[in-house]
Amino acid sequence: MRIAVTGSTGLIGQALVERIEATGHAAVRVVRPGGAPPAAGSRVVAWDPAEDRIDGEALEGIDAVVHLAGEPIAARRWSSDQKQRIADSRERGTAVLAGALSRLDQPPPVLVSASAIGYYGDRGDERLDESSAPGTGFLAEVCARWEAAAAAARSAGIRVVHPRTGMVLSRSGGALAELLPFFRAGLGGRIGSGRQWTSWITLHDEVEALMWLLTADVEGPVNLTAPEPVTNRQLTAALGRALRRPTLLPTPKPALWARLGRELTEALLYSSARVEPTVLTNSGFEFAHPDIATALQEILP
Repeated sequence: MRIAVTGSTGLIGQALVERIEATGHAAVRVVRPGGAPPAAGSRVVAWDPAEDRIDGEALEGIDAVVHLAGEPIAARRWSSDQKQRIADSRERGTAVLAGALSRLDQPPPVLVSASAIGYYGDRGDERLDESSAPGTGFLAEVCARWEAAAAAARSAGIRVVHPRTGMVLSRSGGALAELLPFFRAGLGGRIGSGRQWTSWITLHDEVEALMWLLTADVEGPVNLTAPEPVTNRQLTAALGRALRRPTLLPTPKPALWARLGRELTEALLYSSARVEPTVLTNSGFEFAHPDIATALQEILP
């Protein structure tokens, strides 16, 4: 298969490209001007979402597309301008790509177009699956518009899948990599009450699930989270056990505000989403790391 990937320089994108090539398929990196340069010898397609341009001819004959590109959610504090960049990079970028694919003489059979569990908003202890209603707030609105932006591809008969990804656990990047220095120093602790739910997935299972969705008989939203979400208190305790460090003191909210700003802190660390991967498990996918203890045992040296 020839699989085009946007966002190929990010945490998930890099790991996905490596997996694609390790299995004997060909990865085609769809890259933006000014982005990080791809590895030497990589197959590349140029695109510029800001100018509504993509090299459509280079995508003719592609067997699948995995669309992961977007402004990082937590790269910087949420100013009005930054929130607009987050929203536009997802909605506009997806619309440009979906439109280009819809106009191909040979459109790909499948577009896996990323989304996130932010779709559900802050829902307390409510059990959430793909049939649950959208939540409220900035991230929920962004995710809803992000998924809707792929409409042109759906109208062209392309099977469109929206993987709603949870917290991706990896020591190479993402939220866990940010937390590890504090926990290793014995400074890690629960956040707030610790009762808020964290729906997570290891980077390994995230990549395997994306590969699975290229050929699985599913479409629409698919939650990419492990089958056993944990509360923040449970996650904190599991990290403490794995690293053999104390986790007695809660993380002070002012310290998080100073690092991330109030709105981003509340949205990412104090909101609760108890998400279940119903569609993924019903399709036959098997997790290598279904519980947090197994996951941390694999991830942490």
